[in-house]
Amino acid sequence: MSGDVLTVGTFDGVHLGHQAVLAEIARRAAASGGRSVLVTFEPHPLEIVNPPAAPRLLTTADEKRMVLVESPVDHAAFLPFTAALAQLPPERFVREELERRFDLRELVIGYDHGFGRGRSGGVELLRRIGREDGFAVDVVEAVEVDGRPVSSTAIRRAVAGGDLATARAWLGRWYSVAGRVVHGAGRGRGIGVPTINLAPPHPKKLLPPDGVYAARVAWRGERRGAMLNLGPRPTFGEASRTLEAHLFGFEGELAGESVTVEFVRRLRDVARFASVDDLRAQLDRDRADALRALTELDGTVNL
Repeated sequence: MSGDVLTVGTFDGVHLGHQAVLAEIARRAAASGGRSVLVTFEPHPLEIVNPPAAPRLLTTADEKRMVLVESPVDHAAFLPFTAALAQLPPERFVREELERRFDLRELVIGYDHGFGRGRSGGVELLRRIGREDGFAVDVVEAVEVDGRPVSSTAIRRAVAGGDLATARAWLGRWYSVAGRVVHGAGRGRGIGVPTINLAPPHPKKLLPPDGVYAARVAWRGERRGAMLNLGPRPTFGEASRTLEAHLFGFEGELAGESVTVEFVRRLRDVARFASVDDLRAQLDRDRADALRALTELDGTVNL
């Protein structure tokens, strides 16, 4: 029986638990000759329901789209989450937002899914609606890593605490931020360490703690090892938080390019240096540390 095999949820991070749900709807759709569809929301529902409680995002809408391109699902629908949508009772949400928009034949949800006004809808209610309206409902159980269920909340804690290895284990990829390269002041080039500067990220994007990182920067199918500074530049009297990266072995121009920065390992805190010479000496040590971290990661660094 063809038709759409749906899942629905916020899917912030598109982590291993989310990926298990996406793989399941793709498998079922392929078996039935139908289409696999993710229905997700923009903005995060808590931005509308309870803004003070809204979390920092693991993936902005654009980043989520980039990750989903690599997933097995056929289609991702981003529903605008509005105050009116938040007030829909579960039955109306299913019938008006899912059944009317899609050829719903199967609905697959994660183990902790709630929907409708106040998240009052659960799996038993969904199954009742499914029996009445003619679609099947199933649940994908939690994915665990080291005995702990993978969740967006847990990953946010790991990223906020600088635990990039744990975040990677639960995401299935390095934590990253996507952005556009903008022109900087050129100070890095002046001291022999040219950098690319990223435009300020989405205000709700979660970033790890300020510091110097081993990183990788990807664009247009190319990826380079890098050392990255996240935070202020106190040696130059600049207090604003910035993202700038020195790409190993790259001398080209990337201004205007869209890139993705992957955070691999935090090397040290941001520090103020007494002189530019002291800063340059520290950057030489940072470069060596970043190269070591990236080589330990996969045995090679693009140079």
